[in-house]
Amino acid sequence: MSGVTAHSNVAIEARALVKEFEKGRHTLWQRVRREPDRRTTFRAVDGIDLAVETGEIFGLLGPNGAGKTTTMRMISTLLEPTAGTIRVLGTDVAKEPRRVRAQLGAMLSGERSLYWKLTGRENLEYFAALYHVPPKDTKDRVERSLAAVKLSDRADDYVERYSTGMRQRLALARALLPDPPLILLDEPTVGLDPQASRDLRDRVRDLRAQGRTVLLTTHYMEEADQLCDRVAIIDHGKIVALDSPNALKRTIRAEEIVRLDIGIAGDGDGAAIVDRLSRAGTVARSERHNGTLSLTVHCASARELVPAAFDAAHAAGATVQHVEVVPVTLEDVFLSLTGRGLRE
Repeated sequence: MSGVTAHSNVAIEARALVKEFEKGRHTLWQRVRREPDRRTTFRAVDGIDLAVETGEIFGLLGPNGAGKTTTMRMISTLLEPTAGTIRVLGTDVAKEPRRVRAQLGAMLSGERSLYWKLTGRENLEYFAALYHVPPKDTKDRVERSLAAVKLSDRADDYVERYSTGMRQRLALARALLPDPPLILLDEPTVGLDPQASRDLRDRVRDLRAQGRTVLLTTHYMEEADQLCDRVAIIDHGKIVALDSPNALKRTIRAEEIVRLDIGIAGDGDGAAIVDRLSRAGTVARSERHNGTLSLTVHCASARELVPAAFDAAHAAGATVQHVEVVPVTLEDVFLSLTGRGLRE
C-alpha cells in the first residue's frame, strides 16, 4: 500500500505540504536607500502527500538537501508549513502543537545536546523534568528508557566517557522518556561506525516491537532497505516514489546491476561502448571523468553483459579497469527516477 489514505490507523498524515524559505537579505539600510528587494524564494518541500501507518517504521530516503529534515521539523512542530496540513495521531499540528509534542519523542539532527559532565542517568533525570514527566514516574521512566537502548550497565558513567554510538543511544533514550507512541529520528546513524549503526537499528526495531510508530530520515540506502516497512523517496522537495523496499526494487526491470569503470584512450568519448552495451541491457548511468568512463547497466544476466563489455571496450581501444556485479538496491531505484545517485 502506498500514498495517502483516509484510514483510522494513520499515525501521521500530511497533505499538499509546502515549505518555502527566503534566500538573500534586504537590510534596513537597503530599504532606507530604496534599493530593490532582490530576495528570492526557495521551496524546500514542494507539495508532499504522506501517510504513516500506526506501528510501522517509515523512512524518508533521499540525498542531503532533498527536504527530509524540513519535513520532519514541520511534523514535530518546530517549523510552520507555508501551505498544507499535517495531522499527528489525529491532532492538527497547526491548531494544537502542544498536544502533538506531548505524543511524540524526537531525535533531530542538531538537537542531540547531552551534558557530558553528567552521567547518563543524570541526563535523563534532568530531561525528564524538562518534559514534565510526573516526579513519581521519573525513576521508572529513566530505568525503562535506559533498558530500551541497552545502557543500564553504563547509566552511572559520565557521558564524556561514552562512545559516539552510546551517546546516540542515550539521545534515543531521552526521546523515549515521555513514553510516546510516535518516535521521529532524523539521520539517526550519521557518524556512527558500522557496529554502532547496527546496534542502533536493532534498538529501532525494538521500538516497533513495542507497538510504537517510527518515522526516520536517512540517506543510507542500506538502512532504509533493512529497517523500513515502507519508504518514500524524496528529491527536490517532492516524493518521487513510495512503497515497501522490495516493491520499489521490483520497479527496476533487471535481475542484476553491473558497474563498470573503463579507461578511454585519447579523446574518445566512449559512445560506441555505451551504444553496444545498450543492446545488452539498460545503461542507467554514463559519466566520463579524467579519462574514465563509469557505467551502471541494468541487465538480465551479468554473465552475458560482462563479456560484451570487454568486447566493446577492446573494439574501441579501451580497457576495462573495474567490474562489479551487485543486486538491485534502492540506490538503483533513485538513479532510475532522478538520473543521479543518492550521494551526489
